Amino acid sequence: MKVSIKDLSVSMEVKNKGIELDVYDSQDLHLGDLIVTKSGLVWCKGRTRKENGTSVSWTEFIDWMESE
Repeated sequence: MKVSIKDLSVSMEVKNKGIELDVYDSQDLHLGDLIVTKSGLVWCKGRTRKENGTSVSWTEFIDWMESE
């Protein structure tokens, strides 16, 4: 996987707009974007816009990651 930051113009604290990460596979095929915000995460598969992405709150994400 290749993950890169689209825009690094954020302070150390994530603001409302958040940061957007480009996600590519090992053949440089764009898989989607991951948007990290104060309220949670949004996965935008392929060329999906943020408004149509799959959202998860930080609580839901932490619960999912800590589940067995």
